[in-house]
Amino acid sequence: MQAFVIRRIAALVPTLFFASVIVFMVVRLIPGDVIDLMLSQDGGADKLDRGALERALGFDRPMVEQYLRWIGGVLFEGDFGLSLWRQTPVADMLAARLPVTLELSLLALAIALAIALPIGILSAIRQDTAADYIARSFSIFMLAVPGFWIATIIVVFPAIWWGWSPEVNFTPFREDPLANLKQLIIPALIMGTSLSAVTIRMMRTTMLEVLRQEYVRTAWAKGLSERVVVVRHVLKNALIPVVTVIGLQATLLIGGSVIMEQIFVIPGMGLLLIEAVFDRDYPIVTGVFLVTGVAIVLINFLVDLSYGLLDPKVRLE
Repeated sequence: MQAFVIRRIAALVPTLFFASVIVFMVVRLIPGDVIDLMLSQDGGADKLDRGALERALGFDRPMVEQYLRWIGGVLFEGDFGLSLWRQTPVADMLAARLPVTLELSLLALAIALAIALPIGILSAIRQDTAADYIARSFSIFMLAVPGFWIATIIVVFPAIWWGWSPEVNFTPFREDPLANLKQLIIPALIMGTSLSAVTIRMMRTTMLEVLRQEYVRTAWAKGLSERVVVVRHVLKNALIPVVTVIGLQATLLIGGSVIMEQIFVIPGMGLLLIEAVFDRDYPIVTGVFLVTGVAIVLINFLVDLSYGLLDPKVRLE
């Protein structure tokens, strides 16, 4: 198992390197120029003013040098640079926003698993019954209906009909856990319910496949109870493909939180990213993308480790 973990960690290094290069370059391909945007705030300026501003911000240096200075600061000092507009350390801004996004994403993931795993298992062991048809209809419905549409409906129509709208003044968890949960539970429910649809279908499919295996039939023939057969012989093997889907869903949560944070005015990484893109604040955009990329790579790493725990044969590959 130790060699398996070492190989997976070694594979992370080139992945993170290429991710950092792509993030740094792509951000600068966003249409519009931050220099023009800054100069327009003063009603225009001549070429000399533009050159001075480029030198002050370090944009006059070659792109390779800019990248090396940036990645060196990130690796050796934890310095993501300063916001171009606020002159605030980007690392401090990320540290303040990241826990909010993580809390929302983890809560949504917990809800998705709490819905998907029991329903998927029940749908498989009760194939072609009313419970199976209801579960399949629910998953198809949630696949067809976008989460952002449900969120918009929840925000707009209750405000029109009953004068109720979600709280927009965010309360940190450390200040009031109950108030914090009340603010996050609705967007987390929407995200979790939407993400559960794919997992339900995958859980049902893999369970049915394993239930038809010879060793499972042998377990039934021995007179073992349904609970023992499902838990001991079926569930562990059925979870291997499901773990892949859960890993992919976890990465989608990070992107999906951008929309939910915007709709429900949650001060997380997504809302920070949208504001930074509008301002062409490259250090913030780059920092958010890099942290997101690292999170996705780590999630995939954990998925690989889970393969090794669920199936010992994977450790030998």
